[in-house]
Amino acid sequence: MALDSRSLSPAQRYALVLVDLSVGFTDPTKSPLASECPAVIEANRRLLEAFRRRGWPVIFTTVAYDAPSQARVFREKIPALNVLAAGSELVRIDPRLAPRDGEPVLVKYWASAFFGTDLALRLHDAGVDGVMVTGLTTSGCVRATALDALQHEFRVLLPEQAVGDRDAQAHQANLRDLQIKYADVRDLEDCLALLG
Repeated sequence: MALDSRSLSPAQRYALVLVDLSVGFTDPTKSPLASECPAVIEANRRLLEAFRRRGWPVIFTTVAYDAPSQARVFREKIPALNVLAAGSELVRIDPRLAPRDGEPVLVKYWASAFFGTDLALRLHDAGVDGVMVTGLTTSGCVRATALDALQHEFRVLLPEQAVGDRDAQAHQANLRDLQIKYADVRDLEDCLALLG
């Protein structure tokens, strides 16, 4: 039997949460975690422009480790994460999407942008009731962040062209599952239209 899944009402005020759009995930010549994703970068650039024009919050995340004890089980499972050393070029946000002054870059150790960070508090303090979650990768950190956003009572919107994954099948399967259970997956143009 099919699950009764409905579209969420639009939020009154969104924040843009750009998940792990760091060099370690966007430049495959420098990192085993990365994939070629110029279309994802371009979609995020357009969203950034729209959010900045509207004056709505923009928050970036990156994964960076400076101690062996941080997320040790996660890193045992995926040893490639060890290349994400704090202070290295790989943990910097891709220069094509460089944060502006006042746009925080939250350092996280695990998949979700909420786990072990003050993201929920920042969003509540900014008076938002919805988040547009973008970035890399759809089946990992984007999914975990979208799920936790819902669990913090935010209306979750995923601009389809602004998320990506090294695995095309995992990307499609997770977008489908997120749409059914946790978020609204929408075309980029529809998301931009909500920003005026």
